[in-house]
Amino acid sequence: QVQLVESGGGLVQPGGSLRLSCAASGTGFSTRAMYWHRQAPGNQRELVGVITSDGNTNYQPSVKGRFTISRDNAKNTVYLQMSSLKPEDTAVYYCKTIYGGKDYWGKGTLVTVSS
Repeated sequence: QVQLVESGGGLVQPGGSLRLSCAASGTGFSTRAMYWHRQAPGNQRELVGVITSDGNTNYQPSVKGRFTISRDNAKNTVYLQMSSLKPEDTAVYYCKTIYGGKDYWGKGTLVTVSS
């Protein structure tokens, strides 16, 4: 089975930074696009960004220029580096990949941006 485990969430002040990690189990990590989503209280889950197997990235407009997705294929891990954090970035952040046309999600890690 595919397992994704996010880590690195926590409390950070506005303007601060935080790096999230998503560790993936199994083989074939290097061939998969990896996605970061988030879900804020009272909101639907939304796509934050994606990194392709060759390292290309795309981000939703609200985080572009502040967030960076990267991957370390040797460690089967994808990262979300967040900077200039805003209170509206507060959410549970989820890692996702797609195998056989199906979505696989991690359990999420909570990021709280508050002073």
